[in-house]
Amino acid sequence: MTIRTSEENAELHARITRLFDEQICFNQFLGFKVQSLDPAPIIISFSMRPELVGHFLYGRLHGGVISSVLDVAGGLAIMMGIADYFEQDKAEQVLQRFATLATIDLRVDYLRQGIGESFLASSEVVRLGKRVGVTRSTLTNDEGELIATGNASYIVS
Repeated sequence: MTIRTSEENAELHARITRLFDEQICFNQFLGFKVQSLDPAPIIISFSMRPELVGHFLYGRLHGGVISSVLDVAGGLAIMMGIADYFEQDKAEQVLQRFATLATIDLRVDYLRQGIGESFLASSEVVRLGKRVGVTRSTLTNDEGELIATGNASYIVS
């Protein structure tokens, strides 16, 4: 069994980043950008825009955007967990393994109003099994305040 080289790993990270940043239109629309894939936790950033406001009087982030970024971050963490587990696979093989990845359940705890200029979502794998993966995610604003947490489970096979 041969482990991916650092060059192959860099290619895989670049392809996963391109997939999330450019090919998933939903992520593009919300302005999500991958900031870090390795080492864990993965980090996604985005900036506040008028289209993301959920309460027009206070200008706070819509709860749907909060839950979406926590779900996207969790899914990305699971992808990286799968990539690490199948460290002998080439980039194309790893990307094909993501075909069945889907959210089973997502629990979001909204802790503060989504106020800020920019936001960071981070996520780590809690458990990765053969069929189900579980993540823990957080969302903070540009002042480092914890806005929300999320726990999610994903189908991986």
